[in-house]
Amino acid sequence: MTTGPAREVLLVGSVGLRDAETVFRTAGRLLGARMSRIPDGETGERTSWVARLRFVLEGNPAFEDDPEEVAAGGRITHPTEGTRTWKGSAIVPRGAPPPPRMRLKTGVRVEDVQIGRLGYPEAAVDSYKVLCGLREQGAVSKHLRFQVSLPTTAAFLNAHVVYEHHALVEPIYRTQLFREVDEICEAIPHQDLAIQWDVSTEMGQWEGVRHAWFSEVKAGVIERLALHCDRVPRDVELGVHLCYGSYGGRHWKEPESAANQVEVHNRLVERIDRPLAYIHMPVPVERSDEAYFAPLQDLNLRRETKLFLGLVHDSDGVEGTRRRVAAAAKYASDFGIAAECGFGRRPPETIPNLLRIHSET
Repeated sequence: MTTGPAREVLLVGSVGLRDAETVFRTAGRLLGARMSRIPDGETGERTSWVARLRFVLEGNPAFEDDPEEVAAGGRITHPTEGTRTWKGSAIVPRGAPPPPRMRLKTGVRVEDVQIGRLGYPEAAVDSYKVLCGLREQGAVSKHLRFQVSLPTTAAFLNAHVVYEHHALVEPIYRTQLFREVDEICEAIPHQDLAIQWDVSTEMGQWEGVRHAWFSEVKAGVIERLALHCDRVPRDVELGVHLCYGSYGGRHWKEPESAANQVEVHNRLVERIDRPLAYIHMPVPVERSDEAYFAPLQDLNLRRETKLFLGLVHDSDGVEGTRRRVAAAAKYASDFGIAAECGFGRRPPETIPNLLRIHSET
């Protein structure tokens, strides 16, 4: 089965190799000619995505472990989501349950609560220096923008804060997150930068799997995503990764079709005040049927926006990926390809093969 001309490739974010230099060299060599931007792989402590950010609450005198979740032995989750365990990362052992969420201590005044540094600008600046050095050596093409992928405020709240305190903590955390976005944009030339928002918790809220403290869920999700998108300067590329998770090698829910992702995109682009460079939508490995992709015909894709479909899977290789591409092509034409999520939490030995599938599809 053939798929026509080689399609553009997006690396969603995390790549579980040793360090940023290894990611830049490896991905740049295999895929650089087919990419427009390159991430640093979110290596080291950032491998665990938003899980690592618990430290900003653990050392904060305003917060404590939630007694109810301590008594339950760990995270209390939605029945659809099931028991969460990690597949393994640099800092979270394989099979470990997430720790209890945290809550504001009794008597704490919200106006006194502060969230400390998250570390995103420091990591971005360090990786960008490495990328610039590799460009000078000719090891990475100079056309590739530096891609910084960031979890949204909702992701932090879902991971680390009890539900009844989401409304209180949300604006405090968002202020710090946006401050660090500003710092990244001040430190890295805008023409050389892409910022991607990782939208997992919001898709869970949309699907009824994750808690939302606001009553009008869909409107609230779009309002908050628009705030995140509009914080990125207009001359910095903006990407959105609609995510269904990857912990334990599975989604928190299998999407029934692309319909909800299409609706989120269509409503979001009507709300934001800036261009969207790309949108990423995952595709489950078993879905090569037309019913999954048919909603793509309702995607209101603007001229400046590239669609990437996360249909690259290592479990059925190039042939399985090509089947999904062929099915998708009946409802969308000029789309790029990607994995369904970042792959920093999978066994490192599987990553070369996954990159190879990207390159051969």
